[in-house]
Amino acid sequence: MPTRIAVTGAAGRMGKTLVQAIANHPDLTLTTAIEKKGESVIGSDIGELAGTGKTGVLISDDLSAVSGNFDVLIDFTIAEATEKNLAVCHSAGKKMVIGTTGLSAAQLSIVASVANDVAVVMAPNYSVGVNVTFKLLEIAAGIFGDDVDIEITEAHHRHKVDAPSGTALKMGEVIADKLGRNLAKVAVYDRQSVRASRDRDTIGFQSIRAGDIVGDHTVLFAGTGETLEITHRAQSRMNFAMGAARAAHWVSARDKGLYDMQDVLGLR
Repeated sequence: MPTRIAVTGAAGRMGKTLVQAIANHPDLTLTTAIEKKGESVIGSDIGELAGTGKTGVLISDDLSAVSGNFDVLIDFTIAEATEKNLAVCHSAGKKMVIGTTGLSAAQLSIVASVANDVAVVMAPNYSVGVNVTFKLLEIAAGIFGDDVDIEITEAHHRHKVDAPSGTALKMGEVIADKLGRNLAKVAVYDRQSVRASRDRDTIGFQSIRAGDIVGDHTVLFAGTGETLEITHRAQSRMNFAMGAARAAHWVSARDKGLYDMQDVLGLR
């Protein structure tokens, strides 16, 4: 029997892409669509809105009222909404796939607590290519060691509010962990205020917000006489949606625990 999926933020750009990805997944079925209260699309058929054809799944504004209709919730919204959705899913014993970024330390602690009772996949990026990139960065950092300077550049559309992106921060964490560094201590987000030559241990971040860029990430390893750049570019949100659908199917077979896409893809 297909895993029953709920999508929150279903009428947004990412939400509609998720609906399309679920419609194309042989082991998933969309049974619930959620939007925030006051949206004009409440009561509309989500399939007609997303372009997959009439489904009979009407958009609701109350997750708790329909918590019996799904097995896994896919949440790509904002931190405050995700925190509320965690409480509903925890109470109802429902699993989650979380793609929301910009969660506070307190909210991340809530995720970890909920995962003691239900299975949760949380990742800054659900693209299979990005998660392969994380592995490549770990390999490169291990080979170069402390002999290179490291800079991370990311670019996203003008509506993205958090910076650096969750993916860029994850890239920094992967590299820092491999090098035995604490990212919180070595990350540099503003070189304008740093009036000194570069410390080799630092990891720099630059963020670009412009136009409709889906997501570009480049990590520069700069040594003496050579540089290496590892880049991932997303041309469509569909790659994120397909990864999230894959994660939803995978997590449906888990009872509890906190996982990420490295677990889903077997890259640990």
